[in-house]
Amino acid sequence: MDFKLARRVLAVAALTTGLAPAALWAQDLTGTLAKINDSGEIVIGHRESSVPFSYLNDQQQPEGYSIDLCMKVVEEVEKTLGKDIEVRYVPVNPKTRIALMANGTIDLECGSTTNNLTRQQQVEYLPVTFVTGTKILTRKDSGISSVADLDGKSIALAQGTTNERAVKAAVEAQGLEVKILPVRDHAEGMLSLETDRVDAYSTDHILLFGLIANDVAPNFYPA
Repeated sequence: MDFKLARRVLAVAALTTGLAPAALWAQDLTGTLAKINDSGEIVIGHRESSVPFSYLNDQQQPEGYSIDLCMKVVEEVEKTLGKDIEVRYVPVNPKTRIALMANGTIDLECGSTTNNLTRQQQVEYLPVTFVTGTKILTRKDSGISSVADLDGKSIALAQGTTNERAVKAAVEAQGLEVKILPVRDHAEGMLSLETDRVDAYSTDHILLFGLIANDVAPNFYPA
């Protein structure tokens, strides 16, 4: 069941970041671009299980649609600075991604992060690349086909996500008794569902299909 549309972006850029024209001299660089120029590296925050946007492949290396787009940003940074830049990856999750972006630990976050006004007070966003909505993942034989069916049941929710807020708001609005299991990320949420710790897991529609495809599990469906 869709709660609302959520705008998704390829990456989050630090508040002071701006790709400067190639004609700028190094001494005119400011903010994150100056930091990258001085260090010779760009630090990319990535998700580990946000299929198809950002996830670890069989070699445990980050890949996905958002990663590909972020590498295009890296190419433009290298053109601007006139030199090769080393890419260093740092794993992030829904609770840490904005904080690590805001404090300068990472320079770009490449994943599936919703663009909203609250987060815009801490970070800046690159153009929106995907629009999706919050849905519920459950077993085919669970009897759950809507939020109302969660009454008396349990659901795993990734902390710090817009999905967490959307589901909790819907549960409260309908006066339901639902047990919430906080999880760190999608992989943990899926594991909780597979091992019957919860009756459902909720995140973006596209990410749920990514989890199903990656898990090769025919027994689940988004409600």
